[in-house]
Amino acid sequence: MQSLAVARAVTRDGVLTDVRISFEDGRIAAIEPGAGDGAAPLWAVPGFVDTHCHGAVGVSFGDPDPAANRRARDFHLAHGTTTLFASTVTRSLEDLERESAALRALFDEGVVDGIHLEGPFLAEAKKGAHAAELLVDPTPEAVERLLAAGGPALKMITMAPERAHAMEAIRRFREAGVVVAFGHTDADADTCRASIDAGATAATHLFNAMNGIHHRVPGPVPTLLHDERVLAELICDGVHLHPDVIRLAHEAAGPDRIALVTDAMSATGSADGAYKLGGLDVIVRDGVARLTTADGSPGAIAGSTLTMDEAFRFVVSEVGIPIPEVARMAATTPARYHGLTEVGEIAVGKRADLCLVDDDGRLQSVVRGGVHIPPARSA
Repeated sequence: MQSLAVARAVTRDGVLTDVRISFEDGRIAAIEPGAGDGAAPLWAVPGFVDTHCHGAVGVSFGDPDPAANRRARDFHLAHGTTTLFASTVTRSLEDLERESAALRALFDEGVVDGIHLEGPFLAEAKKGAHAAELLVDPTPEAVERLLAAGGPALKMITMAPERAHAMEAIRRFREAGVVVAFGHTDADADTCRASIDAGATAATHLFNAMNGIHHRVPGPVPTLLHDERVLAELICDGVHLHPDVIRLAHEAAGPDRIALVTDAMSATGSADGAYKLGGLDVIVRDGVARLTTADGSPGAIAGSTLTMDEAFRFVVSEVGIPIPEVARMAATTPARYHGLTEVGEIAVGKRADLCLVDDDGRLQSVVRGGVHIPPARSA
């Protein structure tokens, strides 16, 4: 049996001090007080759960090479992501079927924990870094093809509910056990509420790629923040959202309805330069990914180069939210909403997935399934 001793642990039963966490056969076997002088001056928090991640180190998830997908997965693991949904972008249905098959094999091996399809059922007006010519309506045939391709690995899909057949598609995906997320949409508040009633229980990168708040035309954001059925993703990299907006979302929805995600694309962990996102050209400057434009002007934000450890640190140190609440947003809440019962908490019987962070929220150590992973600390 292995163990680690820390000054504080964010557990199912609250914050415990001077605690020893023991694990055996990949699971937490005991959580005991009295760590003594050997306790590291760190916090133990649940391993991070990222349900929106497109890749890293030059690799986009869904690459036909399994080893390439593993390299991207290992990069994020070293940054604290112990549970990961591999996300795709808008492609043709044929390409999405091929990518889903590649990712389904990795899901069966336990390399990734699910597939998240971001597209192709998105709104052209809010397409962001998605190819407009490949956006389609969620017809029954298209829905069934994607369900068949993903099988049990398909955990989440982002949709614009104003598209033709969308409400029927939302109900069908929910019937199949797939979480439907409201996103990349031009929908108003009424359509947003209708989609939630139909079964859309998540919001893809809240505030981004949707209509903003106006005092006479509120749009979807107030509904998404206040409806208790909805999980709201936030990309906390200092680029997608201002710290004041993150605080607003936290105060409105609380840590039990917010999930930190990276939306990381293939350039994550690599140098600035030219990359691809789906079939689109992307330029990364100073770590910010944007679509390439003909005249060289800044294009739409194209995902991020964020890692979960940096998101955690940013929310703790730059936004000012306490570590126990950020731990819920980075692990417990997304695990609960997505039915991931083995992870997301430090509790006896759960998988031994842990991140050790300092008082500033900086990652110091990673454990997945009881195995210590060399961390790659953010700058």
